[in-house]
Amino acid sequence: QRQKEVLTRMVEDGYISKKEADQAFKQELQYAPQTTNIKAPHFVMYVKELLEKKYGTRLVEQGGLRVTSSLDLPLQTKAEEIVNKQIVQLQGLRVGNGAILGTNPKTGEILAMVGSKDYFDLEHDGNVNVTTSLRQPGSAIKVVNYAAALERGYTAASILDDSPVSYALPGQPPYSPVNYDGRFHGRIPLRLALANSYNVPAVKVLASLGVTTMIDKGKSMGITSWEGQENRFGLSLTLGGGEVTMLEMAKVYGTLANKGLTTELHPILEVTDYRGSVLENNASGQSSQIISPEVAFILSDILSDNHARSQAFGTNSALNISDKAVAVKTGTTNDKKDNWTIGFTPSYVVVTWVGNNDGTPMHPQLTSGITGAAPIWREMMLTILKNRPNESFLKPNNIVSIPCYGKIEHFVKGTEPKRGCAPLPTLSPTP
Repeated sequence: QRQKEVLTRMVEDGYISKKEADQAFKQELQYAPQTTNIKAPHFVMYVKELLEKKYGTRLVEQGGLRVTSSLDLPLQTKAEEIVNKQIVQLQGLRVGNGAILGTNPKTGEILAMVGSKDYFDLEHDGNVNVTTSLRQPGSAIKVVNYAAALERGYTAASILDDSPVSYALPGQPPYSPVNYDGRFHGRIPLRLALANSYNVPAVKVLASLGVTTMIDKGKSMGITSWEGQENRFGLSLTLGGGEVTMLEMAKVYGTLANKGLTTELHPILEVTDYRGSVLENNASGQSSQIISPEVAFILSDILSDNHARSQAFGTNSALNISDKAVAVKTGTTNDKKDNWTIGFTPSYVVVTWVGNNDGTPMHPQLTSGITGAAPIWREMMLTILKNRPNESFLKPNNIVSIPCYGKIEHFVKGTEPKRGCAPLPTLSPTP
């Protein structure tokens, strides 16, 4: 209708003839998508959504609010460049999208949020913010299971049996977990089971604890998506069977980074009205002691142990950042729809994801997180840590360290073996 009105007016004003107007009206219009020169669009829209929920759309759009955010703009710009560059390189592996979330685990500040490789790519739903979307986390969720285990008497030296097992399920085929490499590794310490992300030991640990125990621990560490979903989950929960968001995983890993304190994430530091009156101030998010500092330290130590994970990842993988204490975990779903790498220091958490918004599987070569999300994570973490001194995970006073299985192992005081560690069986993986 608007097209016809414009053409009619142009004829009346003598710019074109009636014949030319008729010809133009018959042509199908090609609409160009409107783009806005907006910096950090996913972050800005996320903040706008939070403000509208609290203050209403009218006040946010017309009320003269002044918002001070937590965004580190130079870091955000670099994060956008990293995602875009790496996703282009991964196109041969059928990877169409990627995302980064960077936070400060001590304050809860969101420092960088890249929800897709291109916000304005409407053809591939680029405006969808993957950092707030539900995705399956793969093995990245195992830290919740092992946190619960360490709180209930397990230690980093506890021997776990990585051997075939089947669990009967009512009305379903038996559940028989397998490892990503298709092999079993025999009796191994918990440290090696987690560091190498072996699936079978993780499932056996969860079976001993009970699924509800892991659900409760996950919810306490920040996974609100599991609320009311308890009856949906089984033993595969520890392998990523329950959907989470990147924001939730940042809180989970932030709990480990922050000595067991879970801190609420926030993108807004301060909001003032048009008169300058402060409406809210969030200099630091609220924190709660969810796991003990000792358990947080042991998990951080395992995840930063490059030697321990060398069986699965080698000693020179993208996960290893030389001369820096960095804990890191990968996660890939069995159907290759989601691929994660999450890592942290005491002051920074970086969550990365690659996949496809429509759930299309990626190439089968993406097996352990090393090929997909890990290069994005590594470049982001190197950017953050550049010119910063190494920041070690400080050992709590209630940790006892003794020789065990060829290394110095850490125990919560009172859980250390009184007679030392028995000789570790020689590892001999079997099909």
